[in-house]
Amino acid sequence: MNHDPQILHHEALLALKPSMRYDGSIPLSEWQKAAREKLAALTGLDKITPAADDLFQIESETECETHTEYRISFQSEENYFVICHLWIPKGKEGKIPMIICLQGHSTGCHISLGRPKFPGDEDTINGGDRDFARQIIREGYCSLAIEQRCFGECGGTERGPGCPVPSLSALLYGRTTIGERVFDIQRAIDLIPAHFDKVDADRIACMGNSGGGTATIYATALEPRISLAMPSCALCTYKDSIGAMHHCVCNFIPNIALTFDMGDLCGLIAPHKLIAVSGATDSIFPHHGVAECMEVLQKYYDAAGASDNCTWVEGPEGHRFYAALSWPIFHRMFD
Repeated sequence: MNHDPQILHHEALLALKPSMRYDGSIPLSEWQKAAREKLAALTGLDKITPAADDLFQIESETECETHTEYRISFQSEENYFVICHLWIPKGKEGKIPMIICLQGHSTGCHISLGRPKFPGDEDTINGGDRDFARQIIREGYCSLAIEQRCFGECGGTERGPGCPVPSLSALLYGRTTIGERVFDIQRAIDLIPAHFDKVDADRIACMGNSGGGTATIYATALEPRISLAMPSCALCTYKDSIGAMHHCVCNFIPNIALTFDMGDLCGLIAPHKLIAVSGATDSIFPHHGVAECMEVLQKYYDAAGASDNCTWVEGPEGHRFYAALSWPIFHRMFD
């Protein structure tokens, strides 16, 4: 006799077939429209409305050797303010593409900036190519590091993220932390190019590792203005990762597995470009679950007539980003 509810739940996940998986019976664009509306409802994104006044403020401007840094705040919805850091490279003519970078579960977006603030931060940054903003500037793009909800200055502590209480309280009225993070990314896309002429509003990419990779996937699935996604250590079947072991509560969306798996979510990205990065020995986003997602999402890209617009980069180690392997492919696909 089974006395463990997790065994019951995992067996149920193993038996599920997502109800909205594309079957080819209608044009892919029609499926994407309906699926995007459903995903917005599941995440609670459709319940969030922009603040009447964004109260956009450049809090500081700093001249650095390779770039100009702006610390920015804006009101995304009433009574909630987003903090972000925009870096614009120097010496480049015309408009410059912008890459949104999202830290994973950590002490905050200073990890993406490569600026340790608390004990352990330096190991987090250097142990896994997590200084995304510095990398983006080196690669010649504008970088926008967004402090995600429940992380760093937006609800976290020096010990790490503060997800449990706000994530669970959001569920009480039909919202999710993932939906809220996507909303903040969308508002940043609305506002940053409008205030900075150097930022190319027509060429926006998004990247992140772990929880930042998860937000990258959902944001790109729901926001067509993002033309390339590079999630790292985040794409995996629910049954092999989120539903199989301990993960932060901010990853959970009620009823999502009844409707989609993560490969189906990436079907909403097609025909835009997708670089899925993973680690061969990542124990919480295991190889076989990533491979199953890639097989599913490749069918979406084939249906979109964009078979070459998605690719898989697998590094030789574990749960981290792989800069040396990923950036050459990014340039080939984005430039």
